[in-house]
Amino acid sequence: MPTDTLLDRFLQGLGPLAPVAVWAHGSLAGGDYREGRSDLDLIAVLDRPVTARTAWRLGLLHARLRAAPLAAQLHCTYLSPDSVAGSARRHLTWAHGRLFKRPVTPVTRRELHTFGRVLHGESPGTVLPPVSDTELAGFVVRDQRDFWRPAVRRGGLWRQDVWVDLGLLTFARATVTLRDGSLISKRQALTELRGLGAPGEVVGDIERRRYGNPVPPTADWTVRRGELTRDYLGPAIDTLVASYS
Repeated sequence: MPTDTLLDRFLQGLGPLAPVAVWAHGSLAGGDYREGRSDLDLIAVLDRPVTARTAWRLGLLHARLRAAPLAAQLHCTYLSPDSVAGSARRHLTWAHGRLFKRPVTPVTRRELHTFGRVLHGESPGTVLPPVSDTELAGFVVRDQRDFWRPAVRRGGLWRQDVWVDLGLLTFARATVTLRDGSLISKRQALTELRGLGAPGEVVGDIERRRYGNPVPPTADWTVRRGELTRDYLGPAIDTLVASYS
């Protein structure tokens, strides 16, 4: 499969940097992976701090993979044993065709401990500090309140598939995490959305694009879908945040 071929090439290319561990999280680890539609979300722990030279070598590695099938969907964040602690710390990351820094969030860390897939080396439990329920819940509330709620006000964003999909799915997953502490897949989040009163035609649209045979949306539907999503998400986020703050 193209996914396995790409992962093999990536691990071979990463070999000279002596990774302590390489893990998959997200859909690839959680059993909801859809080849060609899902991202390949990876975490690599290198054996020493990430220097400017290391960043250059990683950029070259990803550039050499650029033409491979699915390479645009391969995202990897690079840690070292001295930098694994602290969910606010930002780490070198390759995603969307470039290098930048971002944190490994409490949600990602909990995913790794719960169902992370070991592609190489040590398991998450031997390297990565655990995430408490309090830390996880606090992050989820802040993410809904400080990122997603302001984004709802920006109408132009919600004419894009990715914002509709992630906005609704992340809200459903946040609801379940705050309610009972568990993490759910995107497929499970679609079921949850129906029970949470999300607009059914939008939920069906997401499901077709992720699991079915979608057709390009009309301009009218793109506008209507965005409006339905924003009208639902704004009050829903407000209620969720108020309930768990």
